[in-house]
Amino acid sequence: MAAKLMLGMDGAHIKDYPLSKERMTIGRKASNDIVIDNLAISGEHAAIITILHDSFLEDLDSTNGLSVNGVPTKKHFLQNNDVIEIGKHTLKYVNDQMSQTSAADFEKTMVLREPVKTAVSPVEITEPAAGFTQTQIIPNTPVSPAAERTGKLEQASAAVRLAVVQILTGPNAGKELELVKNLTTLGKPGLQVAVLARRPHGFFITHVEGATFPLVNGQPLSEQPRQLNDHDLIDLAGVKMEFYFKS
Repeated sequence: MAAKLMLGMDGAHIKDYPLSKERMTIGRKASNDIVIDNLAISGEHAAIITILHDSFLEDLDSTNGLSVNGVPTKKHFLQNNDVIEIGKHTLKYVNDQMSQTSAADFEKTMVLREPVKTAVSPVEITEPAAGFTQTQIIPNTPVSPAAERTGKLEQASAAVRLAVVQILTGPNAGKELELVKNLTTLGKPGLQVAVLARRPHGFFITHVEGATFPLVNGQPLSEQPRQLNDHDLIDLAGVKMEFYFKS
C-alpha cells in the first residue's frame, strides 16, 4: 500500500491523500495536489517528494512556514506517524512499508570526495569541496517478508549498470562518485539540491530544493524526474559534472 497523508483539523479527519506521484504539492491554489483553502496557507506552501518507499517534505518558501511534530522545519525526512502542521491543519504521514533509509542517513550530509566503498556507512569527509555537498542514502534495515514478496524491483535494480558522476569543475575536478546506493543527494543545501535515484530501468535526477532548477545538457529540469543518459552533463549548484556508465 502506498504511503499517504491524512488531512485533519481540530482533531477531525477530513481526507486521505495517497502519495501516488513522485512530487506532490500542498497549498491554497487549486492547481496543487493537496488543496487547503485557508488564508494561512500559501498558494504553493510545501512539496512532498516520494522515491521508492521514502518521502521527504520541503517548505516552498511559504509565508507562515510549517512544522513536523511541533518542530519548525524547512526540509524533513518523513517517518511513519509524523504529523505535519500547516496553518490550523495537520497532515499525518502514514507509511507501513519497510523504508530503506533512516532519518540519520538522510540528515547527514557529507562534503563531496572520492567515495569510500562500504556496506553500511556513508561517504566520509576528508577534504572540503567549496561548500558542495553530497549524501548517499544507505539501506540499513533488513528486508521484510512483504518486501521480499515484491522483490522484483530490488532484483531488477541490482542489474542496473554501475554509474558514476565525475566532477568537472572546481577544486574537486576529476573526482568520481560511484552511484551504488538507491538514492544520492547532490548540491548545496539552501541553494540547490537534487536527488539521483537508482531504478530498475536506469538512473533519474529530481530537483528537490532551490528556486532555480539544475541543468542537464544545458536545459533546466522540470518538476518531474528525468532519466539520465550516458555522458549527460549536469550543472548543479554551480558545479559541472558528467554522468556516465562504467563499462
